[in-house]
Amino acid sequence: MINKDFFAALADLEREKGISEQVFLDALSAALASAYKKQFEGETGNVEVRADEEKGTLRFFLTHVVVDSEEAQEGEITLEEALKIKKSAKAGDVLSEEFVPKDFTRIAAQTAKQVILQKIHETERDNTLSEFSDKEGELMSGLVRKIDMKNVYVELGKGQIEGLMLPQDQVPGERYEAGDRIKVFVKRVRSGGRNAQVLVSRTAPGLVKRLFEEEVPEIKQGTVVIKSISREAGHRTKMAISSEDARVDAVGACVGNKGARVNAVVQELGGEKVDIILWSENPLEFIAKALSPATVVSVTQTGEKSAIAVVPDDKLSLAIGRDGQNARLAARLTGWKIDVKSESVAAKMEQQAKEAQEALSAALETAAEAEEPTETAEAAEAEAPAEGTEE
Repeated sequence: MINKDFFAALADLEREKGISEQVFLDALSAALASAYKKQFEGETGNVEVRADEEKGTLRFFLTHVVVDSEEAQEGEITLEEALKIKKSAKAGDVLSEEFVPKDFTRIAAQTAKQVILQKIHETERDNTLSEFSDKEGELMSGLVRKIDMKNVYVELGKGQIEGLMLPQDQVPGERYEAGDRIKVFVKRVRSGGRNAQVLVSRTAPGLVKRLFEEEVPEIKQGTVVIKSISREAGHRTKMAISSEDARVDAVGACVGNKGARVNAVVQELGGEKVDIILWSENPLEFIAKALSPATVVSVTQTGEKSAIAVVPDDKLSLAIGRDGQNARLAARLTGWKIDVKSESVAAKMEQQAKEAQEALSAALETAAEAEEPTETAEAAEAEAPAEGTEE
């Protein structure tokens, strides 16, 4: 049965969908096995498809393994039953019986069709996911297809696959409508079974990094390096950068002529503020820059990866930020715990510390003086002659 056009169609399927001939034949075997069991209830054989591309034929066989036992399991036949079919049968033999699928009922045929289509769909999806596995951490443009239960579904690439944007990956205040074209960051590609999916995000710091790579050639070339990014999506991002070439101004490269480059990123982020900070090997200097746009008077280390930053009184609220956002982002950017103090409070703390030190010193001096008379009296008593002793 079948003709060479069938095999030509299989070749087209592999070329267009990436589904190999063997995968299709395996799917066909599984489909016919389901249909056979639907047709002949209680049948436990395995279905084997034998293809001959040169002759343009496909032959279908129901196979059983002969077992020397009273009961047969799935895909087996007892030796007693096998001898009725073939007198020379023995344990371990595989008995094959050819059948023609056209003899199937409509329900059995429909079952076979569903199994084949499902297998093709799963294989096509797995192939696409495999191609997307190296897209993790990349920036992609997509088309919003639908919004369902607060989840946003985005068609990626040329409609090859659908990305899922969960509520926590959506920027507060952004509104998504079907048909919107947006840029997303591919967080993770989860493959395997029916739960395979591509997770995308608009809130990940990696989105900002990839957007700057698109806009700033020096970053893509490696001349300017992004050291770290801290972000509260929809509000503010801080990005630390450095230059590998002393002749290249890292901050200027990211800002662009008249702010063109950074403005393009800000526009894609829906107006989110972006602070571009020059990274420094000196952590205290880096902390001072990270608190931008506030001016920092001094930074003092108080412990392992902890410091106090002193700012002018009128810049305290700017340094801390709304609800502590600026200081919080600076801490994440640098990896240090930062305590921000105003100059007046810092001066008061310094004065209190100085007074406490002076009080301690005075107390120690008083204690030392109190011990001196006792020692003198004891020495004089030791030198005095005992009572009744003649000169």
